[in-house]
Amino acid sequence: MAERISFRPIRDEDREFLCRLYASTRAEELTIVDWIDEEKQSFLRFQFEAQHAYYQEQFPDARFDLVLVDGEPAGRLYLDCREDEIRLIDIALLPELRRRGIGGRLMNRVLDEGRESGLPVQIHVERNSPAMRLYDRLGFQPVEDQGVYWLMRWQPDG
Repeated sequence: MAERISFRPIRDEDREFLCRLYASTRAEELTIVDWIDEEKQSFLRFQFEAQHAYYQEQFPDARFDLVLVDGEPAGRLYLDCREDEIRLIDIALLPELRRRGIGGRLMNRVLDEGRESGLPVQIHVERNSPAMRLYDRLGFQPVEDQGVYWLMRWQPDG
């Protein structure tokens, strides 16, 4: 039976969960750093706080949603619905929920919004991200090389 996915706006009390979620997205790259755990945790906290503040400042009208799977915090989905596009600011799931089809279901909901509004969906994707396969499968196309990232676009008309 498929998990039930729901959303709610993030709240201040979600900050620790969101920090742990962020840290889980950086775990692999920190394996090569010769730091003790406390240094890694301090670095990750600093990076999370900087990213969180940046998103809130740069995208004041965006939806910052906590993803719930069967009622439990499972990830985040941040969308900025603009006049000319839907910008997927960030999407992340806990490691134990990855590669189970949940990310695809989340993305299909975003693409449904694009179809209903007639707007393209755009996202910045790291070149070496495992999620690149999902975006390719969903029909996203690279539109701009931005160094470490590709700006990818999905068009509602295919």
